[in-house]
Amino acid sequence: MAIRIFQHYWHLHLAVLAVIEGVIFFFSPYAAAFLLFERAPWVDEMLGPMLPRGVVFAGVLFVSMAAMGLYNSRQRSRLVGLIARVAASIIGGGMFITILFYIFPQQLHIGRGALLISLVIAFGGSVIARIVFDTLVDEDLFKRRVLVYGSGHRAASIARLRRRSDRRGFVVIGYVPAEGDEGIDVPSNEKLPTNVDLLTLCERHRVDEIVVAMDDRRRHFPMDQLLECRLEGVEILELVTFLERETGKVRLDLLNPSWMIFSQGFGRGRIHDTLERAFDIVASLVLLVVAAPIMVLTALAIKITEGPKATIFYRQVRVGQYGRPFRLLKFRSMREDAEKDGAQWASKNDSRVTAIGAFTRLTRIDELPQILNVLRGEMSFVGPRPERPEFVGQLEERIPYYRERHTIKPGITGWAQLCYPYGSSEQDAIEKLQYDLFYVKNHSLLFYLAILVQTVEVIVWRKGAR
Repeated sequence: MAIRIFQHYWHLHLAVLAVIEGVIFFFSPYAAAFLLFERAPWVDEMLGPMLPRGVVFAGVLFVSMAAMGLYNSRQRSRLVGLIARVAASIIGGGMFITILFYIFPQQLHIGRGALLISLVIAFGGSVIARIVFDTLVDEDLFKRRVLVYGSGHRAASIARLRRRSDRRGFVVIGYVPAEGDEGIDVPSNEKLPTNVDLLTLCERHRVDEIVVAMDDRRRHFPMDQLLECRLEGVEILELVTFLERETGKVRLDLLNPSWMIFSQGFGRGRIHDTLERAFDIVASLVLLVVAAPIMVLTALAIKITEGPKATIFYRQVRVGQYGRPFRLLKFRSMREDAEKDGAQWASKNDSRVTAIGAFTRLTRIDELPQILNVLRGEMSFVGPRPERPEFVGQLEERIPYYRERHTIKPGITGWAQLCYPYGSSEQDAIEKLQYDLFYVKNHSLLFYLAILVQTVEVIVWRKGAR
């Protein structure tokens, strides 16, 4: 089951797990104080001086866990990988908490020993909670029971979602064949009888929602039956909306203009734009100060490895908001003659990449100069990846709705970069566009911040770098 908060979908079982871990994190400093002092004044006054410490401790660790992808429905790490991610979250969160404790010693300081014990308790509690939750709690309790009306090509797009991570939020109880359906991709043993009305099927199988996935709606659309189900509290969803919620992308092969026009989303206001721009400016200035030593060292490394006459920055024309061109700044990671034969997609193990360029690409250091593009207002921190005019012209001719990704500013990171690996072909562009359209449609400040936090996982675990 997914819940919608500020234009973003959250799976209910992950929300429950986050609450459980939040409680564990909050009481970890209390437990540490009790172990160290047995009857500490902090413990005696549970909602007194320790309250801000517990809140900050829990808040920082929650964000750190999210940054490692531990509240991501697509996370498929096994036990060892899970423990590694939790450990990385606790260590990273602990370092940040230490800084906060020294900045605000009167309000937050609890001592190094207490902090260390708190982190160990938080780590153990989180790992145990996740193992117990995964072992004992039936995930189906948090899933919506779905009946699919249709069993043809369109309905098969649901049947093909077979991985556990793809079905985190729902369980299909069956497919009802509709007149005009084509294809036999839906398993025959999952088809439901057509001689029983939809409301009876919903009551018999405790259905929460019906997904309308007919191949041809012009033939006997069951308006009366669907209305009857809706009045009894059963949700009715169109196929594209259902897949948008469950997969985090807008399916181009099933899309029609009317859905784009009438569906929720695509809303932005002056307040949202102002807040996002203010955040971009402040974060750009802070990051420039923090990243200045790394940028200087990178520039020196390029000069040392490639000679004093080697160019440090790579300036390339990209397409920005509303199709306006701008010059993207990056640390040069390829040979200076890399495109003597014209523009071309970057590929895996690209021979044009320099020795220092391979490292800066892997660590994303080559992206740091784009902070200046953000400061100038040409980019945002989050948005669709800006492409080159040569590729954009081709892609707009061949891919429907490609132009719509330019209605917002391009970004250094984005939803497509989190969900899909590095793109190097037209097919990759189609896949990434589906995620870009999802972000454009569900664009909100909370979603923007959530993507920024989850980008840490991409950097730390080197996902999609090339």
